[in-house]
This record gives sequence, C-alpha cells and structure tokens, in this order.
Amino acid sequence: MKNKRWIVWSIPLACIAVIAMLRPWGVRRAHASASVERPSRAAAVVLATRRPLESSLRLSGEFRPYQEIDVHAKVAGYIRRIYVDVGDKVKEGQTLAVLEVPELNAQVTGAEADIQRSKDAIRRAENDLHRAESAHAASHAAYTRLKQASAARPGLIAEQELDDSFARDQESEAQVGSAQAALAEARSQLNVADANQQHYAALEAYSRITAPFTGVVTQRDADTGALIQAGTSSNTQSMPVVRLAQYSRLRLVVPVPESAVPDLHIGETVNVRVPSLNRIFKGTIARFADALSDETRTMHTEIDVENPDGTLVSGMYAETVLELKQPQSTLTIPIQALKRNGGGGEVMLVRPDGTVEVRTVKLGAEGNDRIEIVSGLTEGDRVIVGSLSEFQSGEKVTPKPIADVSTSAEGQF
Repeated sequence: MKNKRWIVWSIPLACIAVIAMLRPWGVRRAHASASVERPSRAAAVVLATRRPLESSLRLSGEFRPYQEIDVHAKVAGYIRRIYVDVGDKVKEGQTLAVLEVPELNAQVTGAEADIQRSKDAIRRAENDLHRAESAHAASHAAYTRLKQASAARPGLIAEQELDDSFARDQESEAQVGSAQAALAEARSQLNVADANQQHYAALEAYSRITAPFTGVVTQRDADTGALIQAGTSSNTQSMPVVRLAQYSRLRLVVPVPESAVPDLHIGETVNVRVPSLNRIFKGTIARFADALSDETRTMHTEIDVENPDGTLVSGMYAETVLELKQPQSTLTIPIQALKRNGGGGEVMLVRPDGTVEVRTVKLGAEGNDRIEIVSGLTEGDRVIVGSLSEFQSGEKVTPKPIADVSTSAEGQF
C-alpha cells in the first residue's frame, strides 16, 4: 500500500522537476531569439535648418462706424418737418429736417431792405457828386477867365472880384471832395448791408438740416414741433436731431502689443475674420496712434474694412492675424521636436549610426510652428518629432524623414 502511494506522488514531482530544469533554458533561448529577430523602431525625424522665423499675432476687437456724429441745429427753432427715422439710409446733402424760425425770416427781409436803401443812397451820392463837379467846373472856368483878363490888361479886373471868384472855385472843389466821400460812405454801407444779408441768409439756410455724409440714421431724438436749441449755444444743453453713422466702411480697433509695433505698416493688407458670420474679409491697416498706452503697453490701431453691402454691423466682434517676420535667418526646428524644461529644452537627436541621444539646447525666439535654437544643434542635425516619450537615450531607431511644412498667417483662422 505504501509503495502504491509513493508511485502516485513521485510521478508529479518528477514532472515538476523536469519543467523547472527546462524553463531557464527556454527563457534564454526566447530572449536570444528576440534580440536577433526584433528590428529597430522607426522614428519620424526632421532636419534642423536655417530660415527666417515667421510668427503671427492674433488680435481681437470690435467694429466701429467709420464716422458717427450727432446732427445738431445751427439755429434755434421748432421742427416744422422731419423726414427720416431710425434705420433710414441717407445721401450726403439730403434734407433731414426743416426748422421753423419766423424771426430769422424777418431778419433776412430787413437785411434785404437795408441793401436796397444802401443802393438808393449810392445813387443819391452819385448825383450829388455830379452836381458838385458841374458847379466846380463852372466856378473854375469863371475864375480862370477873370485871371486871364486881369493878366492881359492890368487894373481892368478889381482884386476883390478876383479873390471872390477864387474863393468860389475853392469852395466848389471842396464840395466835390465831400460828395466823393459821401459816395464812398454809401458804398461802404452797401457792403455792410450785403454782409448782414449774407449772414442772415446763411442762418436761414441752416434751418434746413442736411446730412453731412452718406450713412444710416441710428437714433432719432426729436419729433415734429419739438423746440431745438442752437448747437453752438454754450449756456444750454442742446438736443441733437438725429445720430448719423457711416457703415459703408468700418473701423476695426485692435490693441497691438509693444513687441509687435515695429512690424506695423500703414497700407498693409490683413485678413479679418468675423466668427458670427464665419467669413473672412480683407482689411487695410489705415492708422495707429504712434504712441503706447501707459496702462496696457499697447498701441491703438485701426483697420479699415469696406462694407458696401452692409453685411457687417457696428459692434460685431472680429479677429485678425498680423504676420510678424524676423529678417535674419536662424537655425530652427519644429516646436513638436522640443521637450521644454524650465527656461531651456531638450531634443532627441538621431546620430549617424541610428542611436538616440538626448541633447540639451538653448532656445531663442519662437514663431508659429518653429523655434530658434541658439546652441546645442548644428544645421542638418536630425531630431525626432512627435511622440518623444516613446524613445529613450541610446535606443537604436530607423530615421524616417518627414515633410516639414510651415503654416502661414492666413492659415491661422
């Protein structure tokens, strides 16, 4: 009975012992086979190259009207008729409203009467001048004849008579001068009356309120019969008639950081994207403040966008991308090939023999998709791009060059 039990237990124990002896040999053989047959992994690599570093700056802002004003009356009066309302499109010079100013009409009539009176005074002065000139001519001729006769026959003409004739000649000459002065004064009065008439006529013309430019009425503040104070009055708060805005062209106002100010150029064309419309419009950098804000260290910049069909509306949010270019050529690699650590970074360099080396590099300026390498690499070095955590230093890899395509500023939207 004991022999049978020993045989039953001895067979499993023998099998376990054989398996234990064969296992190390099998593991060593599997490892040796794997080391011989396992190929090196492929690694996507790009070359460190020299090129101008391109970068772009995305800025956001909102549209404002190209022009927007409150239209006031030049003279005080009651609105006799208003022709526009909110949303109406008007042309330059179009009549918006007409004021009723009765006292101004009376002043214009009075100024015209003054002109007529001045013209009558001129005609009267001209007649007086002609009469004075005629009298002077007669007096002068009489004196001349007496003087000639006295010279021809001394003693024939009494000295008293010569003196009286000479006095009448001088008096008539003085009357001519007086008549000439009166005529000049009458003409001056006509100029004054004409100036007054033009003044009151201009004020009367201001009673017709017109649009200073082509635009849209965005607000109406007065109705028929409302009393409007003159917009030039300093002691009263004058009420505007309407508010007018020009939407055929809009201003996109954006704050440009101090670092990007040197890259701004008047007249440069940029793309403007309006998210609410999902459309891109062409804009032009039209003007900037040429001074930085002390609080934000940004410069007020305006981009003009044409809006002939009225698609864009004032207040719409929009964004633009300004392309910033470095003039010099620098050694760069794709940002995807960099592993950052504090102020510097590391790259995985593939040596000529295919082994991976972790190389510390010093970084410079950063662009849209590439970064400048100040030191640590040379032109033509192969660096792994993407999935850097899957590779280790000293590992053998098969480098697979990939196309290095840089994105442009237009593709940022």
